[in-house]
Amino acid sequence: MSIRWTYAFVDRPVASFTRAHTFWTAVTDTRLSEFRGEQGEFVTLLPGGGADPCVKAQGVESGAGGAHLDFAVDDVPGFVKSALAQGAGVAAEHEGWAVLRSPAGQLFCAVPWHGESVRPPVVHGSRLDQVCVDVAPSLYESEIAFWSALLDGWQSAPGSRPEFHVLKPPSGLPIRILLQRLGKEGLGEEPRASAHLDLACADIAATRARHEELGASFVAEGPHWTVMRDPAGGTYCLTGRDPETGGLTGSSAS
Repeated sequence: MSIRWTYAFVDRPVASFTRAHTFWTAVTDTRLSEFRGEQGEFVTLLPGGGADPCVKAQGVESGAGGAHLDFAVDDVPGFVKSALAQGAGVAAEHEGWAVLRSPAGQLFCAVPWHGESVRPPVVHGSRLDQVCVDVAPSLYESEIAFWSALLDGWQSAPGSRPEFHVLKPPSGLPIRILLQRLGKEGLGEEPRASAHLDLACADIAATRARHEELGASFVAEGPHWTVMRDPAGGTYCLTGRDPETGGLTGSSAS
């Protein structure tokens, strides 16, 4: 099933939605579209220069929010059928589009393709180019199998660390997927998958400083990433990857 375009969705609570889209438009050097939805809960971040958008934002009524993917396709019913055959479930059906759930519980959407083809440029040395799906250990291998089967034509390969698996789209599509195996946290029911946004940064320190000026705050440091919190309370990562290629800085690796 051919995927024509990909969108990263910034999901944040309604109470902090304005703070969220104000921050993310500044980060991505975009402007807001008209608000859509029954409650004005959807908005697209529009780049300039003739590029097509690849980031949207949503105000959610319950929960802390997070992130999800939209896959723009020629044949929404066909994509839904393929996803269900691979083990997905239907979370909600709408006229012309559908909300689906991966076997591990991560939401994603099938939406119509409207001709998007021009990827937004790198801005201020960074690019929002990845949705990271955090998966419980017992579901990690099956989640890899699901996404690898669903995303026909994407490159599916182990990442730079044992707990990472990368799904890279064909050239030209703007958003890729990183699957991350969470650490074990004792006995009990494992949580559903959740997701956050990743930015590829030529200089993490410089990007962090700019984001802090815009209202973000530092959370934690990783081997080649920095965890941040945006003004709406959502966490995301600044990663040491080439903003043009998505690969690790100074390496051809993913």
